[in-house]
Amino acid sequence: MENLEGARVPDRVTPNPASEDRRHRRTRQLLSRALIALSLEKGYEAVTIRDITNRANVGYATFFRHYRDKNELLKGVGEVVLEEIIDLLSPVDAGGDPRLFGLTLFRYVADHSEIVRVLLGSQEIMKQVIAKVEQRIVTTHKAEPDSPVPLEIIAHHSITASISLIEWWLTNNMPYSPEEMGRYYFELVICPTKPMLKVSPGLL
Repeated sequence: MENLEGARVPDRVTPNPASEDRRHRRTRQLLSRALIALSLEKGYEAVTIRDITNRANVGYATFFRHYRDKNELLKGVGEVVLEEIIDLLSPVDAGGDPRLFGLTLFRYVADHSEIVRVLLGSQEIMKQVIAKVEQRIVTTHKAEPDSPVPLEIIAHHSITASISLIEWWLTNNMPYSPEEMGRYYFELVICPTKPMLKVSPGLL
């Protein structure tokens, strides 16, 4: 995976990933950058594959050597962003200071705000994110025996509340710092749910 203006661009899954060369990775970077820029300019739904290839300065047919359609391109970007966030947050979730969870999350969003804005605009991507994070929470956590709320509901609330806060923050042009949002996140999301959860050893 390669870095693209603060976020890695995913390599397309192939039977032999080792055969991917720099030229192919560069093409994916250009296509991803073009999609993000165009989506911010005129909205994701209005962007066509021809728009993307023209902006990226690559051949129209070249696009289809890497992706079936623009949704697959955006999905690839979204998967990498989610992987990066999980990688950053897992050590905190596994026993670090819970107050750092929100701070780490909102610092990442601030550093990748353009990409996150585009991803938030796709209902399909957000449904996939919610499903994946819910499954991860259910897999890596257990509800405390005296928890008044089932684990799957805690998982759904945690991810949807997180997305809602991030969306509000970006929609309002980040009126509070990542540090402030981290504190608010702790009070709104972590404090109510943490007493009901425990991490399953060895799963993070």
